Amino acid sequence: MQKMKFLDLFAGIGGFRIGMESAGHECIGFCEIDKFARASYKAIHDTKGEIELHDITTVSDDTIRGIGHVDVICGGFPCQAFSIAGARRGFEDTRGTLFFEIARFASILKPRYLFLENVKGLLNHDRGNTFEVILSALDELGYDVEWQVLNSKNFGVPQNRERVFIIGHLRGGSGRKVFPLSGDGAAITCEQPKINKVGNIRKKGKSQSGDVVSIDSLAPTLCSTTTQKDPLKVLIENEIKQFGVLQPNYNQSGVVYEIDGISPTIRAYQGGNLELKIRVKEATKQGYQEAEIGDSVNLSHPNSKTRRGRVGKQIANTLLTGESQGVVEPDFRIRKLTPRECWRLQGFPDWAFDKAQEVNSNSQLYKQAGNSVTVNVIAAIAQGLGGN
Repeated sequence: MQKMKFLDLFAGIGGFRIGMESAGHECIGFCEIDKFARASYKAIHDTKGEIELHDITTVSDDTIRGIGHVDVICGGFPCQAFSIAGARRGFEDTRGTLFFEIARFASILKPRYLFLENVKGLLNHDRGNTFEVILSALDELGYDVEWQVLNSKNFGVPQNRERVFIIGHLRGGSGRKVFPLSGDGAAITCEQPKINKVGNIRKKGKSQSGDVVSIDSLAPTLCSTTTQKDPLKVLIENEIKQFGVLQPNYNQSGVVYEIDGISPTIRAYQGGNLELKIRVKEATKQGYQEAEIGDSVNLSHPNSKTRRGRVGKQIANTLLTGESQGVVEPDFRIRKLTPRECWRLQGFPDWAFDKAQEVNSNSQLYKQAGNSVTVNVIAAIAQGLGGN
């Protein structure tokens, strides 16, 4: 595989960078507008002597030309609709969006590859018009495009996170196709490779932010739309106090307990085949979903009256930028995932988290994990770049 130089746009904390560097590629510069993410990035990575850009919309064309030779432009960009005049589809239709900035860099630098990431919904956003414009713009700039939706759970991390990855090949180059990519060789090995949501600690039980998941399941998706004050909850073994309601079919008056109190006496009639479960209220006909030990629970959107509770059956849901993930552990104690655990769910090594922790608060660390790409997926794709 050929070693290539890459530019890290919308860099965040450097998920693209760690994945690309693990495949032997070299970063020559980065662009990130958020000062807290930038602090983590510079703490984790050796950026001395590299090009450092902040607000991508203020970077001049002359500055871009001054970057010099680049083999790959990497970036996870926001999903935005385009204002389209008439029937035209192309580069100019993207003006005013952050994708336009990626296209602007590509039009000037002409890298061999574009390596982009977005939410799966990009494919049908605005009834497919958004993706159509992106493809047309890249075609106009001389890039042939391939894409694939990949799930992080198939790449060695227990998180259910689907994202679309886009590879643009500069026309006339000799690079081979990167997709399809299965990730089967790095699949997770948890007992139940699915999200096992076991309960909801919110009063009305309809909020995603009250979800609790089983500790031995996949985590829900980490993402950037929830409060940073309410992490994922898990059930663990410890002394507990009452704070919620169990499924009525189960005894002990159907109560759930706080983590800092004493556990109630276990009754003889709780033996046999009876398994304690937590009722997670949802905006569904049944009104709830059952959660067991090892399930993950999503606790975001505490005031929502329409969202369904998310119980991850033995898998974490997609990570959000807030502290909205929880896990159900033995004896039904619910605890939040720590920032370190959220970073691990995105494939970051502990040494990277340790450096970021020195320069940022837990609130920012949760947010940064939710906004990041999954390192393992980036690394797998990066291995396919540069081949003939």
